[in-house]
Amino acid sequence: MTTGTYWQTVDSFRAFAAAHPDRPAVFSPDGTPATDLPEYQCLTYGELDAWSDAIAEHLSASGVGSGTRTIVLVLPSAELYAILFALLKIGAVPVVIDPGMGIRRMVHCLRAVEAEAFIGIPAAHAARVIFARSFRGVRTTLTVGRRWFWRGARLAEVGRTPSRPAPDRLPANPDDVLIIAFTTGSTGPAKAVELTHGNLAAMVEQVHSARGGVAPETSLITLPLVGVLDLLLGSRCVLPPLIPSKVGSTDPAHVVDAITRFGVTTMFASPALLIPLLAHLRTNPASLDSLTSIFSGGAPVPDWCIAGLREQLRPDVEIYAGYGSTEALPMSTIESRELLGGLVERARSGDGTCIGRPADRIEVRLLAITDAPVPTWSSAETVSGTRQVGEIVVAGPNVSTHYYWPDSANALGKVVDGDRVWHRTGDLGWIDEQGRIWFCGRKSQRVRTAQGDMFTVQVEQVCNVVTGVARTALVGVGLRPVLCVELEPDATAASVLAELRTRAREFDLTAPIEEFLVHPGFPVDIRHNAKIGREQLAVWARKELGA
Repeated sequence: MTTGTYWQTVDSFRAFAAAHPDRPAVFSPDGTPATDLPEYQCLTYGELDAWSDAIAEHLSASGVGSGTRTIVLVLPSAELYAILFALLKIGAVPVVIDPGMGIRRMVHCLRAVEAEAFIGIPAAHAARVIFARSFRGVRTTLTVGRRWFWRGARLAEVGRTPSRPAPDRLPANPDDVLIIAFTTGSTGPAKAVELTHGNLAAMVEQVHSARGGVAPETSLITLPLVGVLDLLLGSRCVLPPLIPSKVGSTDPAHVVDAITRFGVTTMFASPALLIPLLAHLRTNPASLDSLTSIFSGGAPVPDWCIAGLREQLRPDVEIYAGYGSTEALPMSTIESRELLGGLVERARSGDGTCIGRPADRIEVRLLAITDAPVPTWSSAETVSGTRQVGEIVVAGPNVSTHYYWPDSANALGKVVDGDRVWHRTGDLGWIDEQGRIWFCGRKSQRVRTAQGDMFTVQVEQVCNVVTGVARTALVGVGLRPVLCVELEPDATAASVLAELRTRAREFDLTAPIEEFLVHPGFPVDIRHNAKIGREQLAVWARKELGA
């Protein structure tokens, strides 16, 4: 991939499609009901290029052009990629959001971008009509599927072949906005992140570098953006049946089928998919001989899941735990052999979770912990040294430097350093002597006590090893640290709590905890079932303690 502007990246896609028109680009379920394993349809690179040109031609004729903010609410499918590439070809700005946040929150967020075009499935258009005041700026619509009680064109009416060759486009500035992507809002208010043409080009190069410079043969795609990156690298992309807002409900048998049927070599998945996959492989062993690498993301993957996958897969399969966010993907990675080679034991002793070394061309620093804005780097107070915890801040070519909405997020989340902008992740950690980042917890979820701040992940990793504990969550009630406990099935609360108290007294880090409360089931994010709602647990703990 040639380093440069985004349009060079798109030109590379066009050139690849012209050179390999018959190469499969996207395998996706054909939409017919399946009693067992789904049937798939194949879209080639030549077909994807032509189809996206046809959609681009239609949208251009409908008034969609450079800079047009266009809401895209389409399920992972061949249609989604044809639409995304069409928008990128004409310079329009797709607006994407996680539907798992709930309809009212989603509508509230989408209202803020003042979109001028709307492309979606019927349920999305129904919401647009019901909440019409939130979408009054929309002038162009396109329905993917059946049109119910609204106007506008249907994707099926557009056709898959353009009527004339695509016009030449003027080169875009690398700093021009390419896409607006909302954060999930699972650990704070959702924000609209601006990703530029330069950001995407850097992401493609970083993903390529993370794979050792070897282009992927066949990729299993569970996150749409990863599919765009892999298509720009010439991969065959396989989309298993899944619901984006409920990834954890994906049938692992379908994942195994997709891997074996298409010879998948690499896959990106969150713990919500990897944990059920591990359970399935333990009861239904499968060789998965084609698989060479797994990249996890979206939420922290438990070390026991990584260890379990290593037992089920070939010894040479590489399993990477990744760290990133909507604003900066990727930020760091660590391979399972290094993680399991002594770093897990350190985590269980209170070091936090090792999330690896910074990704290619990513620079990481630590800010002194503060909830106040840090407008410029010259005004920043930094920390360094072994186990000195600070807020993780990153800068690099793939890092978003601006939020579209709300504007207050720019003041709290960005630090200007000359011509460079640092992104404040809101995560706390420290950097060891080998340059590895150790994640200690979210800044907003730190627990303030009379003895000083306590950090959630550091504490919980110490306590999670107790037999009978499914997971723990540290919260604060006033200045008291409280450990909420979710039990394994059939575990006895009294014996588990007794062992937890003994364990806590063994470490200075956890010794201040005197309150232990058993909770029937932690509130977690819908999509990944991994990000614990500690704010909700704190309210519950306060009531339990009568505070």
